[in-house]
Amino acid sequence: MTHCRQIMLEELQRRNFAPTTISTYLHAVERFALHFKCRPDRLNQTHFRSYQAYLLRERKMQPLTVRLHVAALRFFFVKTLKRRYLLDDTPYPKAPRRLPQILSVEEVARVIDAADSLSHRTMLMVLYSTGMRNAELRHLQVANIDSRRMLIHIQRGKGGSDRYVTLREYYRWMRPKTWLFPGTVDGWRADKPITPKVLWEAAAPSLSRETRRRFA
Repeated sequence: MTHCRQIMLEELQRRNFAPTTISTYLHAVERFALHFKCRPDRLNQTHFRSYQAYLLRERKMQPLTVRLHVAALRFFFVKTLKRRYLLDDTPYPKAPRRLPQILSVEEVARVIDAADSLSHRTMLMVLYSTGMRNAELRHLQVANIDSRRMLIHIQRGKGGSDRYVTLREYYRWMRPKTWLFPGTVDGWRADKPITPKVLWEAAAPSLSRETRRRFA
């Protein structure tokens, strides 16, 4: 690990950023350096401006995706390298505000009915009936279940808050030990959470690519 990467990692960890955000930010800075074939700490505001235009014009990235790259590079320059760039020097691209796309009742029913296993069916039912997030569902543990009140306690949800949601069904069939939805290693159940890919596979049988994107 390079010195710059180590320092940035420490700065992100000090601020208690989520693991996925840390990974995304580090990757964004890595791509920035590869684009110019130069160490990122040797690049400056001019490179930043050129790269942002490149992402929008040539890579044809959506403004919201470019905003993520900008956030990562701003963090690198301002928090890691301690350069006092102003927000006006590193602007976020304007992105149109869109209303969230919600699956219809028929689409929800088709997603659940097409699940190819009880495990996949339960994941989808819990996901939709509770409104929890992908990462929250993947990291649910048996200890989070309040069987008397049939509730799930989601610990450290988005924003750091804990919350309770209703549980449907599933436990009697799977009898999980640690993770409510245990993952696998070489085809065998393992003491680890499922990966994001599992939820895509659960929804895949009945959904078009566009609908799966909305589902995510």
